[in-house]
Amino acid sequence: MLSSLQLFQRLAEGHAARITVVTPNARLARSLVAQFDEFQIAKNLNSWEAPDILPFGAFVERLWEDALYGALGEAAGESFPLLLTAAQEQHLWEGILADSGLLALPQAAAQCREAWRLAHQWRIRLPRLHEANEDAAAFAEWSREYERRTRGEVDAARLPDLVVGYLDKLKTPKLLVAYAFELVPPQTQAFFDRLATELCFPERFAARAERASFQTAKQEMEAAAAWARVRLEEGCRRIGVVVPELHQRRAEVVRVFSRTLCPGYNLPAARAEALPFNVSLGLPLASWPLVDAALSLLELAHDALAFPAASRLIRSPFLGGAETEVSRRAVLDARLRREAEAELTLAKLISFLDKSSLLRRRLESAFEIAKSRPDTPGDWARHFSALLDAAGFPGERALDSAEFQARERLHEVLAELSRLERVAPRLSFGQALSFLRRECEGSLFQPQSLEAPIEVLGLHESRGLRFDCLWVSGLTDQAWPISASPNPFLPIRLQKEAGIPEASAEASLELDRRITAGWMSAAREVIFSYPRKEKDQDLAPSPLVADLPENSGSGSHFPRYRDLLFEAKKLEASEDWQAPRVVEKKLQGGTRVLADQAACPFRAFARWRLRAEALEEPSPGLDARDRGKLLHALMKEIWAQLRGSEGLRGELSPVISRAADAAVRELGLAGRFAELERERLAKLAREWLALESQRQPFEVSSIEQKRTLTVAGLELQSRIDRMDRLLAGKDAGGHVLIDYKTGNVGNPKQWHGPRPDDPQLPLYAAAAPEELAAVVFAKLKAGDMRFTGYARAERLLPNVKAYREWNELLAQWKSETDALGRAFVAGDAHVDPKEDLKTCRLCDLQTLCRVYEKFSPLAADESGDGE
Repeated sequence: MLSSLQLFQRLAEGHAARITVVTPNARLARSLVAQFDEFQIAKNLNSWEAPDILPFGAFVERLWEDALYGALGEAAGESFPLLLTAAQEQHLWEGILADSGLLALPQAAAQCREAWRLAHQWRIRLPRLHEANEDAAAFAEWSREYERRTRGEVDAARLPDLVVGYLDKLKTPKLLVAYAFELVPPQTQAFFDRLATELCFPERFAARAERASFQTAKQEMEAAAAWARVRLEEGCRRIGVVVPELHQRRAEVVRVFSRTLCPGYNLPAARAEALPFNVSLGLPLASWPLVDAALSLLELAHDALAFPAASRLIRSPFLGGAETEVSRRAVLDARLRREAEAELTLAKLISFLDKSSLLRRRLESAFEIAKSRPDTPGDWARHFSALLDAAGFPGERALDSAEFQARERLHEVLAELSRLERVAPRLSFGQALSFLRRECEGSLFQPQSLEAPIEVLGLHESRGLRFDCLWVSGLTDQAWPISASPNPFLPIRLQKEAGIPEASAEASLELDRRITAGWMSAAREVIFSYPRKEKDQDLAPSPLVADLPENSGSGSHFPRYRDLLFEAKKLEASEDWQAPRVVEKKLQGGTRVLADQAACPFRAFARWRLRAEALEEPSPGLDARDRGKLLHALMKEIWAQLRGSEGLRGELSPVISRAADAAVRELGLAGRFAELERERLAKLAREWLALESQRQPFEVSSIEQKRTLTVAGLELQSRIDRMDRLLAGKDAGGHVLIDYKTGNVGNPKQWHGPRPDDPQLPLYAAAAPEELAAVVFAKLKAGDMRFTGYARAERLLPNVKAYREWNELLAQWKSETDALGRAFVAGDAHVDPKEDLKTCRLCDLQTLCRVYEKFSPLAADESGDGE
C-alpha cells in the first residue's frame, strides 16, 4: 500500500514511469491533481508533466477506445462491440417498459438501469422467474429482452468485464494505483486483480473534532459561512463545508455564503468578481436562461407555448436583434399580456409583430423551417439546430463564460439526440423534443471556474477529500445515518448477500460510520453541527457524532452590507409624501381613484398619477374580470326585456335564453365552451330572478348608465349597473341603486369611517340626483344569492335592514368621499396602508413604496437577502 507522499514521488517521475491513478469519482481525481501540483510547486518547480489521474470509469472507457481504434478493432471490424451512451441505454429500457403499465416510465427505466448496473457490479445472478418476487421477476424478463436488443454492443455496466478480456493485448500502465477506494465491488476488484493494482489512501489527520448546535438550519448555515470566512482570513487554503440535501438548499447556500464572504456581492460593480467558494452541485441545464430560451423556441416552432414561457422568450437576449429591439420587445410583451391568449402559437405571435421588426423576420425564417417534418433522430438534431440559427440564437451580444459553456453543453445534448439513431431509427417531434427537454432537465450543469479556497459539498461528494479545516452540517438523528434504500427490482436478500451498502440498515450504518470516520481524519479541525429545531419539531444530534465534545464558542458574526451602510450614518432625510397638486380634473379610473386613496394614499398617487401598474398575464379560460363582464351583459339583456317586476310574472325561459346567448356573443365565446357558459349563466339567472320576484313592485329606470361624478373638483367617470324605481308603498317613487358583484361583497359597515374600504357605492349614492330609498350590492353567486346594503325602511328588499338616520348616512358618505377627493387633489401620497400590511396583501406596488421598510424591516429577510 502506497502513502500519499510515495504516490506523489512516483508520479513526479513522469510518464516514463507509466503510472496511472484511478479514483472513485471525477471530483476526487481533480482534487488529487491539485494536490500533486501543490507538491511540485513546493519543490520550486516551474513546470512538470501532468499526472495520469482519472476516474475508474473513464480509465476503463479509455482502454475500450484503445482496443476499438487499435489492432483489436481493425481485426474484429464491425463485430467489435460498440459502447452505448447513457441516453441510448435509457431509451432502450423505456422501450422495453413501454407496455408494462408503469406510470412513471422514465423513472422506472432509470431504476432498471441502476439495477442492471448493480447486478453486474456486485455479481448478482438474475434469479429465475420462480425464485423472485413480482418486481424482480419482471426485471429478469425485461433484462433478457434488454440483452437481446443489445446483442453485439456493450453498456457501461458490462464494459469492465469486456475490457478485462482484452488487457493482455492492450498497452496498460506499469503501475495502476487505486486511490481512496474504501469499498470495492467484485467487478472492480476483478479488474484490479488483473493489473496488480496498488492501493493508496488519503493522508489522515489527527483532527480536533467538535460538535455544535444551532436553533435553526438557517442559523447553522450562517454560522458555517462566518466560520469559513474566519478560516479564510487566517490563511487556510482548502476549506470544506458539507451540506446534506445540497440539491434542495443550493440557492440558500449560495445566498448565505455570498452575503457573508462578499457583503457587496450583488452590487452591479461587484458581479464580475469571482466569489471565493464553489458549490459542488450545479443546476439543471434546462434552468439556465440560454437553454430555456432554446427549448422554448423549439416548442413554439411546432406547437403552442404557454404564455409565461412565450413572454420569457420574447424578452430573451438570446434571439437575433434582442439588443437592438430591447425596448420594442418589452412593449410587445406588455401588449401581448393584454390581448393574447393563455397559449401562443408561432403564427399567432408573428401576427402581432410589425413587418419592420427584426424579431418578425427571424421568426418567419424559423416558421418556414418548421414546416419540414424530419423523422430520424439525426435529422431532428439538424432540424433543431437550423431552427435556432434561423431565430438568431444565441443573440447578438457576446456570451459570458457561463453562457458559452451552457451553449456548448446544449450542443452536446443535440449530439446525444443524433446518436440516438442507433437504437431509435424513427422519432416524432414530440418524442424528439421530449428527449431533448428531459436530458436538459436531468443533466446538472456547473460552469467551469477557477479553483476556490472554499468548497461546499454534498454528503457523498466529500468522501476521500482532504482540507485544512472541515465543517459538516445538518447531522441530525433523522438525516444521518441514511436509511437503507435497496433497489426495488433486485431481491433484497441477494443485495444483502452481495454486500451492497444501501441494501440493509446494518450495511448502510456501517458505511456511514466509515464516512464519518473519514470526515474526522480529513482535516486538522472538524466541526459537526446540527439544528435543534425544524419548525415545531425538536431534533437531536446524529448518534454517530453525539459523543463529541460540544463547541463552546459563540462564533463570529459579520454585518450585512445594508447594516454597514446604515452604520456609516451617511444618510439624508427628506419628506417625500407630498406630491404636486392635481391640475387635470378629468381622471381615468373612476371611483377606483377614491378606493385607492382610502386604502393607501401612495397607491392612488402611483396608480392614477404615475400610471404604475402591474403587467397582466393571460390565463386559460375566463378570469374573474371576464366572468364579471359576462354577468353584467346577462343582467343588462334580461332587464332590457323585463323592464321591472311586472315582467317577472311571464314565462322567463325565453328571456333567460336570449340574454345568455347575447352575453356569450358579446364576449366572443364559441363552441363547446360557449355552450357550457350559456348553461351556467341560465342557471344563475333563474336563481337570481327567483330572489327578485320576492321584492315589492318596481320598474327599472336605467341600466348600465354612464355618469360623470364631481368630487372635490375631480370629474370621475362611472357606470351605475342599475337603478330601480319603487312603485308601491310609502316609498313609492324612491329609487334603489344596485351594483352587481360576483365575489365576496363584505359587510356594509365597510362603507363607514373616514377611509371606507369600498367607497364606490357611497360615492354613487352621494352624487345621485335621484331620491334614494336603498343602496345595495347584488351578490350573484350560485348558492349564495342576496342583496347586501342599506335601505331607509324595512322590507324594501329581501334581508336588507333599514338604516334609521338615512339622510345623515347620505350626508356622511358625501363628507367622506369629498375628504378623499380633496386629499388626492392636494397631492397626499403618504405610504399609509389603512390596515398595515394586510392592506398591502393584494397590492403590486411594494417595490415602489418600500412599505416593508416602514412596517417591518425584517419582512424582506424571510424570503430573500434583505439587502
